[in-house]
Amino acid sequence: MIVCCGEALIDFIPTPEEKTFKACPGGSIMNIAVGLGRMGVPVCFLSRLSTDLFGNLLAKHLTDNNVDLRYCPQIQGQTTLAFVSLSEGAHEPQYAFYAAGAVDRSMTPADLPQRLENEVSVLHFGSISLVLEPGASALETLMRRESQQRVITLDPNVRPLVISDWDAYRARFEGWLKFVDILRLSEVDLELLYPGKPITDLMPSWFEMGVSLVILTQGASGATAFTASGEQVFVPVEKVAVRDTVGAGDTFFSALLTYLYEGGFLVNAAALAALTQDTITACLRFANRAAAINCTREGADPPYRSEMD
Repeated sequence: MIVCCGEALIDFIPTPEEKTFKACPGGSIMNIAVGLGRMGVPVCFLSRLSTDLFGNLLAKHLTDNNVDLRYCPQIQGQTTLAFVSLSEGAHEPQYAFYAAGAVDRSMTPADLPQRLENEVSVLHFGSISLVLEPGASALETLMRRESQQRVITLDPNVRPLVISDWDAYRARFEGWLKFVDILRLSEVDLELLYPGKPITDLMPSWFEMGVSLVILTQGASGATAFTASGEQVFVPVEKVAVRDTVGAGDTFFSALLTYLYEGGFLVNAAALAALTQDTITACLRFANRAAAINCTREGADPPYRSEMD
């Protein structure tokens, strides 16, 4: 089982006329959980949801998509809200977050489950839930606690609006890498974290920290995987008529995790080290296809397993 740890929020996406906004379930961590659920992978969501109308909407969306909520209580409080801008010519959607007092952001170490079931083999972390306190420190505590027992995956999904001190965030990011087995970054993430630095200059230290697999997604071009053994694999993305790109990176990563989970590679670092070039190529092709399907639809709408077949 994979446990996705972090935020679920409401994305307000502009209508085609850009005069009103449509409320949609969102949040990078929730999107990945839903993507896994639609692929038929056993998945849990670990966070806190509100009992307000938005929290109930999020809970229903998760359970309707086969996501287990055993680690996600609903409590009184606010739901995190995000307004999305889909400006023409922008490489990625832009976000404005409203999270003050939200129940997911307010999670503390005392709210963490004391133990996870043995069936949990993977924990996924990332996005604004690793930035906004006190929830960020709570999740970091969980990451550290479980890193020697389970595979840890990270997609930082960097959002500049919630980062006030870039040096501190960069140091914190590098601290997480001591616990991480699989890291996914977009080109935009990379440029925000390390302006002007090529990823090949950064990876040696990442692999020394213990990362086994690094994935760089490159938008409409495709994706490249790098392994600790020196393998480098690029797979172009198939061309589709793009409706919008909201949730494309999340869909990509949920599909990548699906492929590795089905292949029995999400067991430990040794299993990840055994990945061959052919397996990595097939994995990236599968993930690219899922992201392409998502981009033909409005908002974060990852495909079901039957659509991939």
